[in-house]
Amino acid sequence: MTIDVTEIKKDFPVLQRHINGKRLIYLDSANTSQKPVSVMDAMEDYYRQFNANVHRGSYQLANEATAILEGSRDKVTSFINANSRQEVVFTKNATEAMNLISNTWGREHLSDGDAIVLTELEHHANIVPWQMLASEKNFEIRWIKIDDNGHLDLSDFDQLIDGAKLLSFAAMSNVLGTFTPVRELTSRAQEMGLTVHADASQYTPHSKTDVQEMGIDFLTFTGHKLLGPMGIGVLWGKQNLLESMPPFLGGGEMILNVTKEGFSTNELPWKFEAGTPMVAEAAGLGAAIDYLSNVGMEEIRNHEIVLTGYALERLNSEFGETISIFGPRDPSERGGVISFTFDGAHPHDISQVLDEENICIRAGHHCAKPLMQVLNVGATSRVSMYLYNDHSDIDALVSGLHKVRDLFVP
Repeated sequence: MTIDVTEIKKDFPVLQRHINGKRLIYLDSANTSQKPVSVMDAMEDYYRQFNANVHRGSYQLANEATAILEGSRDKVTSFINANSRQEVVFTKNATEAMNLISNTWGREHLSDGDAIVLTELEHHANIVPWQMLASEKNFEIRWIKIDDNGHLDLSDFDQLIDGAKLLSFAAMSNVLGTFTPVRELTSRAQEMGLTVHADASQYTPHSKTDVQEMGIDFLTFTGHKLLGPMGIGVLWGKQNLLESMPPFLGGGEMILNVTKEGFSTNELPWKFEAGTPMVAEAAGLGAAIDYLSNVGMEEIRNHEIVLTGYALERLNSEFGETISIFGPRDPSERGGVISFTFDGAHPHDISQVLDEENICIRAGHHCAKPLMQVLNVGATSRVSMYLYNDHSDIDALVSGLHKVRDLFVP
């Protein structure tokens, strides 16, 4: 292994749990990641020592709270290599961030006769906001299909983006683990005048994220999948785009001035941060970024390639035709996410049997029903790994699946 998982596990209290004498094996990080002690300490420290509202008080406590919030924004700025902290907007999750884009940029730029381009890999959060707006604005939604290996089929890409105004895609699939060719998509789309958004909810926790290198216009991700707390997400956008967009929510913080006749908006990023912000969550997100940076994103990525390759090899060799694994065959082309079906056993039954062994996986459609239709399945079992998983976790999974086979497969 490229990182010391034994030492890393010690930083995660929940991974020390035993239920019915069996250790917890957590293989559901694509759903939400576990949190290290440093993240919990940062949030508790805020409430114990610095609890005050931000940007509004002139006393020291308020200034310290403001420094915590804005310090975390600075960490995000560096983590994704943004040009300026003004480009980093805090939201409550990635879903809200994508709704912000659709309801501001989308409402301003899309109308009857226009088109946007999505992919068959998308999470509902990058589908439904556009469908809602399309029902109002009457624009077309086009789809990039996937091939049999879970990669995007770009054979008709130029035709799909011809005349479209937006390309919006997942940088990594939450179901198949597929890494999409971000730079290839972005370069061609922008040559043809499209604005480009990448949903990096799965990508940013597992791979180095550089918005300059990616060449995109918008990026969204959520804190709780990268060791941070629930309740905070990030929208990054190019400054000129954010400045041109109308506000999303109205109220305190997002205004510069209010009169009976109207209002003027605050400068970026606070123009899009109406109301009291999530200061404790921002403190936790900043601590999560520190933790990941200390381990190293390249080391985490290399670790997941090794572990994913081991998991694919063991699942295929142990279960053969009994198991159907979706997505790329090469672990270097996918993140640490493996979705599969098992002959004779429903995904929910598999999850229940594994739960009896204290192994946590996800079963269902994973908020990607259009993709389930493409795969011709109602649901899959999904194993998702992170920096705190190792070979022993995969070995335990395989042992648990043997019990599934003994119960359900003739």
